[in-house]
Amino acid sequence: MRRAVNDLLGAYDKLIMDPVHGGIPLYRHEIQVIDHPLFQRLRNICQNDILSLVFPGATHSRFLHSIGVMHVGTRMFRAMIDAYLRERQLSEQVELSLNQLDAIDYLAKVIRLACLLHDSGHSSFSHQFTQARRIRELMSRPDRFRELWRGEDYTRYYSDEPEELEHEHYSVRVAHEVLSSVDLESAGLHAEDIIGIMETTQVTQSETFCRHAHTFLAFIAGDQSLAETTSGQAVPALVMGLLSSIVSGEIDADRADYMLRDGFHSSVTIGGFNLDHLLSNLRFGWDVSEPWMGLAITQKGLGALEDFVYSRYQMYRKVYGHKTALGFDWLLREAINEVLEDTECFEWIDTCLSDMSFFAELTDSFFWEAFRKVARKQPKSYSFLIVNRVKLKHLDTRENLSKPEIHDHSQWLAGELGLSVDDVVTCTMKARFSNIQDNFNGIKVLARDPISRQRSLRKITDVSAFFSKFADGTITHFYRQPEVSAAAPDLTE
Repeated sequence: MRRAVNDLLGAYDKLIMDPVHGGIPLYRHEIQVIDHPLFQRLRNICQNDILSLVFPGATHSRFLHSIGVMHVGTRMFRAMIDAYLRERQLSEQVELSLNQLDAIDYLAKVIRLACLLHDSGHSSFSHQFTQARRIRELMSRPDRFRELWRGEDYTRYYSDEPEELEHEHYSVRVAHEVLSSVDLESAGLHAEDIIGIMETTQVTQSETFCRHAHTFLAFIAGDQSLAETTSGQAVPALVMGLLSSIVSGEIDADRADYMLRDGFHSSVTIGGFNLDHLLSNLRFGWDVSEPWMGLAITQKGLGALEDFVYSRYQMYRKVYGHKTALGFDWLLREAINEVLEDTECFEWIDTCLSDMSFFAELTDSFFWEAFRKVARKQPKSYSFLIVNRVKLKHLDTRENLSKPEIHDHSQWLAGELGLSVDDVVTCTMKARFSNIQDNFNGIKVLARDPISRQRSLRKITDVSAFFSKFADGTITHFYRQPEVSAAAPDLTE
């Protein structure tokens, strides 16, 4: 209990300096997680695959992003706690009991570790790795999931085996491996509670979590306690849903950090938004009639949320969807496919994707060296183009085209330029924003009646017309196919 009070008062064991957030405090068990080889590997995985070929400063790693997400997630949770206490103090004297302090501390530590480990399963070049054709074939191979969990009990986190693995499944596997080697007992934590708020999992919460969930919910909901209107088993699930939305939701710590970090390192201003203003207007939301518990934002904070959404929208259009950047992404995927034509390389990647003992080898460095080996022997290769930063020739850009329309436009471009349709390469980026307006459970607006001062939760599009302007969209770039050799690479020296 004394440890919980000390942590809430700001005690920490180490301070790490971050160029975006400044000093980030770490606790002893978090240092153990960060020092684990499977987490240290994130130092060698670039946050934005090869975006640095277009924005030279964007060389930042998944390592520091993950620590930043932990910091932002903590700030989100504590900002809502502070706002709740501040508002209650205006009408009544509030003194937290030791049980309430312990519950808040436990949930805060669970959030921190889930945020820290949320991206731990990313492999080389982050998202581009799993989009490469040969990698998708490997990750969808039958029994891949069981091989990955050989000797471990995956039923703690999954009721059914996934048909095809994504990086989120690897994050859960890495988190299990790392947390199994950390002294969680001294911190009073349980691995299933941490992993349970990461994506793709379904867990039975620990008795400790259930006890703290009831204490926390009774404290937050007060006289309208959801505990009185739901079964006892539903309360931990409601609280876990709230924590999950901080780790992965429409307003989550992941998006908040990568937008600020990517904008900072890319030296663009369009990714910026006022994080302090946004956090100061976040609140706990609950509805006894559904029942529901999640994130809410005050009506006066809608401007901060609008900045957040617009910044994200612009980052997708101007940075992530940049015509040169998407062209290099296409070349990167083809280069990955190219080096995997080598039997020895293919078998090694297959092993790394099946065994946690070797998973730490999957870094950007491994593939850069493989690209260089191919490039030295085959000047007409995708690897040569990547290593020597040879851009695809950009032909045109169109937005919101359907697949048939993309094909028709490719044919038209080929005809106009005297090319074969096979000489036209297309790269499409999808930007999903419809959840902002459609996902009622994702975010609600906390409105107060000016006369009665009663609180009510309203759908965001009922309060602001701004969010109706954003819908899912696509950006498609058209390029000239480069001249490369179809010969299989020989990586032997």
